[in-house]
Amino acid sequence: MKEEIIIDAKNKSLGRLGTEIAYYLQGKHQPDYEPSKDKKIFVLVKNLDQAKFAGKKFDQKVFLKHTGYIGHLKEIPLKLLWSQNKLKVLQTIVSRMLPKNKLRKKRLARIKLIDGD
Repeated sequence: MKEEIIIDAKNKSLGRLGTEIAYYLQGKHQPDYEPSKDKKIFVLVKNLDQAKFAGKKFDQKVFLKHTGYIGHLKEIPLKLLWSQNKLKVLQTIVSRMLPKNKLRKKRLARIKLIDGD
């Protein structure tokens, strides 16, 4: 049994949107919630391009990634990543809000973008 939840991102902050998505992906809205069980819950996000950013965050925020080698710290500005792939930005934000366990990768794959109609 799979469940689909539609979230409208219009005029929502990305952080608030991320917490809402993480809440639903874990199944915390269901009465039979168990942290170790993975439910087939899909979160469909519409109007992601109309989400808002607080203050100067869009210009100043930088995502950091380290390859593991000395001096290989990669810095990717939010402005560049947002123009390339909005879903990747959303998945990165939600990924940091989910528990760090084996279920995180499966849950992140269940975030989908839909048109705003």
